[in-house]
Amino acid sequence: MGGIGSGRGYQGGKDTTDDCRSLDVRFLQRNGLLSAGRSSVLNWTRSGKNEASIQVRMEADRVILDYRHQRNGSEWKRHNYPVRIEWTRCHYGGARAWFICPANGCGKRVAKLHLNGAIFACRHCYHLAYPSQRENLDARATRRADKIRDRLNWEPGILNGHGIKPMGMHWRTYHRLTIQHDVHVNISLNIIQQRLLMYEARLGSIDEDMNLFRKIEVSQ
Repeated sequence: MGGIGSGRGYQGGKDTTDDCRSLDVRFLQRNGLLSAGRSSVLNWTRSGKNEASIQVRMEADRVILDYRHQRNGSEWKRHNYPVRIEWTRCHYGGARAWFICPANGCGKRVAKLHLNGAIFACRHCYHLAYPSQRENLDARATRRADKIRDRLNWEPGILNGHGIKPMGMHWRTYHRLTIQHDVHVNISLNIIQQRLLMYEARLGSIDEDMNLFRKIEVSQ
């Protein structure tokens, strides 16, 4: 189960969804955890070690969240409260589950709830940005290329070159993904090159200013 981001940063003062622990109702539905009477313990891990856990107990039309939370070095507090579940019909049969955000005055229907305070609430209530919203263009291109590399089972990292076609993948799909990968890699490397040239130009300008300053000192 996901939910803990690998890094922390700010854009416009906003945390991102990856900076918080999160609950995904799609994960619960996929794993059969939304059956009435079902009780489960979910764990958040980092580097293979458990960092936090939560007990999730399903009732008829709601899920009960039970966990302890500590914020900014304060005392641990236990929280136990319900989150309503709403179902919508899918076009091709079946039904899809949604959380109803439990924050006061909200009630939005969402797939994910995030813990950036005492309770789990939607990203709108916590004013959370998506990680992609604080990426620059080359970082976004690199992330997209790495996503394709992961799908192709290639070694991570855009400087590692191409791998081989995964077994069972159609050649047409493989060629399409390879072209998309190369486009993202070229975008990323070109922007990085432009940035390095800009830095080099700035350093050259600083060297010229320092040489001029030394000449003035000598003449005095």
